[in-house]
Amino acid sequence: MDKIYDICCGIDVHKKLIVACLNHKRKKELREFGATTRELMELAEWLQKTTVRSLRWKVLVKAVPGRKTDVKDAEWIAELLQHGLLQPSYIPSKDQRELRELVQYRKSLVGERTRELNRLQKMLEGANIKLSGTVTNINGKSARKILEYILSGNEIDEKKYDEMYEEKLIAHNLKASKEQILDDLKGFMSPLQRRMLKELLQHLDELNVHIENLNDEIDNFMKPEEKQASQVIQDVTGIGNTSAQTIIAVIGTDMERFPSDRHISSWAGLCPGDNVSAKKRKSGKIRKGNALLKSTLVLCAHAAVRHKSSYFHAQFKRISTHRGKKRAYVAVAHSILIAIYHILKDGVKY
Repeated sequence: MDKIYDICCGIDVHKKLIVACLNHKRKKELREFGATTRELMELAEWLQKTTVRSLRWKVLVKAVPGRKTDVKDAEWIAELLQHGLLQPSYIPSKDQRELRELVQYRKSLVGERTRELNRLQKMLEGANIKLSGTVTNINGKSARKILEYILSGNEIDEKKYDEMYEEKLIAHNLKASKEQILDDLKGFMSPLQRRMLKELLQHLDELNVHIENLNDEIDNFMKPEEKQASQVIQDVTGIGNTSAQTIIAVIGTDMERFPSDRHISSWAGLCPGDNVSAKKRKSGKIRKGNALLKSTLVLCAHAAVRHKSSYFHAQFKRISTHRGKKRAYVAVAHSILIAIYHILKDGVKY
């Protein structure tokens, strides 16, 4: 096979070691570098001394089992690239990578807040306080006022309830009746449980502040075209502001790097594969993709199917009947991603 490029470099990257193989016509040069900033700059200077075609290619290849070393991996990558047998992977810009870090950090904080709320609910159940059956949102204002009064060591009787109700410390739209609320809030909380509950509420307050600050930081960091794209895709059923920001942070606004909706579906890991042998289907599981994008789209799918007048609800009902709910949610997430792709690429309205 003829060589397409005269000069190519294959780089095998590890956490603390980088092995580079430079193919220059018939010559081959191997060098090892560390992963510190200084050594990476040395690698860049070494490559700049030659006419390397691209420094922005990222490829994933697998070597032959039993014949794998760092040097052979670098040599093989350079050889495949020199003959034009590798396709370049997309490497987002620095701004987009930083935006991804922000939304990923926000997601981790939201997950931590959810775990703390679960601990709070478990602690209250241990004290036989049924707060979750009284209020809709255990992290809301009414729930917080009730918990602060319980922490003071006092019991909420009928008179105290009327005072809190008139002062609007207890919301007027709670789903439970007055009698049920009073029964649910009669529990037995030990001094240790009160101290633990106080620490837990302080941690929740800190998490809420951090999440709000991150929301402002993300809004200020996003470019005008990213904000516009985020607003446009919110027309799709099931997508809110937070999910739209996460999706744009992952896939960007330029869809030209994806030739079709099948490519972006495969990249996201939402495209089921075919494994048929002797006319028997063995597996159609989805493959690994971008974990942040996949999880966000599945959450959007859960929200979309609640709208009974939407196409996604009908699609979910149709598929879940014979394929199960999990596959149906993935199929809805796949459809949402296709809709986003055509909105951003073709400018169509949802």
